[in-house]
Amino acid sequence: MADIFSKEKRSEVMSKIRAKETKLEICLRKELWKEGFRYRKNAPGYYGKPDILLKKLKTVIFVDSCFWHGCPKHFKMPLSNKEFWSEKIERNRNRDKEVSKHYKKLGWKVLRIWEHDLKNDLNKTINKLISSIVVKS
Repeated sequence: MADIFSKEKRSEVMSKIRAKETKLEICLRKELWKEGFRYRKNAPGYYGKPDILLKKLKTVIFVDSCFWHGCPKHFKMPLSNKEFWSEKIERNRNRDKEVSKHYKKLGWKVLRIWEHDLKNDLNKTINKLISSIVVKS
């Protein structure tokens, strides 16, 4: 199936996708704040710029989107420019592994949340995340 947008329109649409301050990240942060967790968001001085950094608990949290991080359940390879997209998604996956390895080597907890988990059941995902933070602390 061909793309429904022209090349110019597709470029415009893709340029509007945000890397930070997504609705899901904001919602997650609000819930963590309500639970008493204090954090830094998109911490620039830290490797990989974690979406949420809990410095006192030595924990980093990443919210991974299904498309950009190649979710095994939901990722669908675009039909056009397949070579570019497969290389791009593979680079993203490798970088995710490298960043996680970096923090684990330093003794930090690395928590990764899929976009679909937050969309499907926000409360369950947040409760699971909070228990992971508390149990591993």
